[in-house]
Amino acid sequence: MNILVCISNVPDTTTKINFINNDSEFDTNGVQYIINPNDEFGLTRAIWFQQKKGAKVTVLTVGESSCEPIMRKCLAIGADKAIRIDAIPTDGFFVANQVSEICKKNNYDLIIAGRESIDYNGGMVPGILAGLLNYNFVTNCIQLEIDQNIAVASREIDGGKEILSSKLPIIIGAQKGLVEEKDLIIPNMRGIMQARQKPLDVIRPINIQAKSIIKSFEKPKPKGEVKLVPSDNVDELINLLHNEAKVI
Repeated sequence: MNILVCISNVPDTTTKINFINNDSEFDTNGVQYIINPNDEFGLTRAIWFQQKKGAKVTVLTVGESSCEPIMRKCLAIGADKAIRIDAIPTDGFFVANQVSEICKKNNYDLIIAGRESIDYNGGMVPGILAGLLNYNFVTNCIQLEIDQNIAVASREIDGGKEILSSKLPIIIGAQKGLVEEKDLIIPNMRGIMQARQKPLDVIRPINIQAKSIIKSFEKPKPKGEVKLVPSDNVDELINLLHNEAKVI
C-alpha cells in the first residue's frame, strides 16, 4: 500500500501573533512552527499501516525551505520519504493543485490530509484535491481500517458518527480520534539519525494562479472589563444581561 500524507507547517499555538505591512502579512519573526495537529494524527495512522501492513509512507508539503525541519521531523517519526514543493502556499486551491500534480505521477492508494489547518482553518485542500483527482473523500475521519482494496472509515457528524466503505484510492480528512494524542510518536535518537539519510525531494511548483488573496488581518478586540454583581442583586444582573449583554 502506498500512502501520501499532506503536511502543513503551522505556528505553535503558544506563539504570539503579529502582522506587518499594514496588517496584510503575517509576521514570521520569532515564530516557532509545528506539524499541523490534524496532519500529525493522520501521519501517526499512516505509520501504523506501515508497521502492520508494510505500507510505504511519503509526506508532502507546499512551502519554502523553512519547512524542512518539520519535514525532517516527519521522517524521524517514521515516514519513508519527504517531498517539498518549493512555493508559498497562497490559498487552498493553489495548494491542492500543486499536490494533485504529484499524485497524478504516483499511484497512491491512500491520501491523508488534516481536515483543516490550525492557522487559517480553511478546510479546503483535501476536498479540492479529491475533486481534481476524482477520488472518494471522507472528512472529519475518526477511524480508518483497510482490508485489501476496501477502506472502512468512520467520520464525526452532528450527534454521532457515520460509517462508510469505499474502494481504494481514497482521500481522508484526518482529525483527533483517528488516533489519540497519547498515540502520537515522539522521535527518538535513532529515528532522528535515520531521518538524515532519508530522501527529501524539492520540486518546482506548477504555474497556477490562486483563486483568492488576503487583503488584511485583524486581531480580536480585547475583552472588556468584567462587571461584578452582588449575589443578592438579581434585578441588576437581569438588567445587565438584557440591556448590555443582550442574551435574554
